[in-house]
Amino acid sequence: MSLSHIAKKVTWLELFYDLLFVAAVSKAGHVLLHVEHDTIPTHYLLKFVLIIVPIWWAWVGQSLFVNRFGEDSVSHRIFLILQLFFSLIMTASLSVEFDEYYVPFLIGYVGLRAMTAIQYLAVSRREQNHRKVTARYLGSRFWIGLAISSLSIFFDSWVRYAVLYAGIAIDIALPLIGRRHLVKTPINTHHLLERFSLFTLILLGEILLSILAVLQSSDWTWESILFAVLTFLLAIAIWWQYFENVERKVNKNIESAGQIIIYGHLLIFISLCMLAASIRLLFLDQLDYAYMVTFLFGSVSLYFLSTTLVFHKYRHDGQRLGASHLGLLLGVLIVFIALSFIAALPSYLLVGEVMLFFAVYAKVTT
Repeated sequence: MSLSHIAKKVTWLELFYDLLFVAAVSKAGHVLLHVEHDTIPTHYLLKFVLIIVPIWWAWVGQSLFVNRFGEDSVSHRIFLILQLFFSLIMTASLSVEFDEYYVPFLIGYVGLRAMTAIQYLAVSRREQNHRKVTARYLGSRFWIGLAISSLSIFFDSWVRYAVLYAGIAIDIALPLIGRRHLVKTPINTHHLLERFSLFTLILLGEILLSILAVLQSSDWTWESILFAVLTFLLAIAIWWQYFENVERKVNKNIESAGQIIIYGHLLIFISLCMLAASIRLLFLDQLDYAYMVTFLFGSVSLYFLSTTLVFHKYRHDGQRLGASHLGLLLGVLIVFIALSFIAALPSYLLVGEVMLFFAVYAKVTT
């Protein structure tokens, strides 16, 4: 039996590891709550992306190592605990005032990625054949991006960030460049989907926190209660669509490099953060109406496209969505967007539209 088919259990330490990263993503999402002149300034949108990408990539790096080579041994636990320490430093340094906390952020990020690279090099000594080649490739090549990102400490202003993200971009691109090695050591699809699903589940909690924020900031009028109820149903619809697909519609025995799952989930995570921010801003009525509709349905569209991309390849044969299904879903989404621009709808109706779309999406895909 292929190693990629052997059941791999998510350990308690992995779950503990996830909690810090979810806290980091949550802090990144709060950047989207900064409003100026009835809009979210472009530089805050950019900061959000620039913050969430290294968080996602640091988490992905360790998750993939565990997926292919991880064992619940003492040495592995020590490496993971060290990474918890670096992730704590990185999370504590996350701020819209990035310059003030740049050094601890860099120490946290580089420390996380360095631990992962060292693990690959260490495991390459005991592995054989293609698994040895894969571990050596990743363990040696990841130092290229790390070295470039580390050099950013010697620069100021925008050059510092250009160097930092040049290193991160190279780091992210290396698995794509070395795909020929990775496909020979396929991921454990069941374990990888479980890891990303658990992270997604916790991010859904951000939407529930938005509901609590709505209820705590209002006088419990019928509009606020209706808004909260519809938002809760929206969270349930998203949960139903995502997890019903993961549990029942996905073939977990497919052998691949897992890159659609990995890179597609970056967009899913971004869309969920945007959706959580949209709910708060929509209820507080802090954004220009047209901007709010664009931001809200932009997050919905991003989630729809990214989940469709992720699940399409891994669906069981005969259960993949056809052109008619995609046409129906796009048609429903376009109708709701058009209605929202034609008439200025109250916040609870906008949430109701989004909830209905996700209900239809869940029904069609499951």
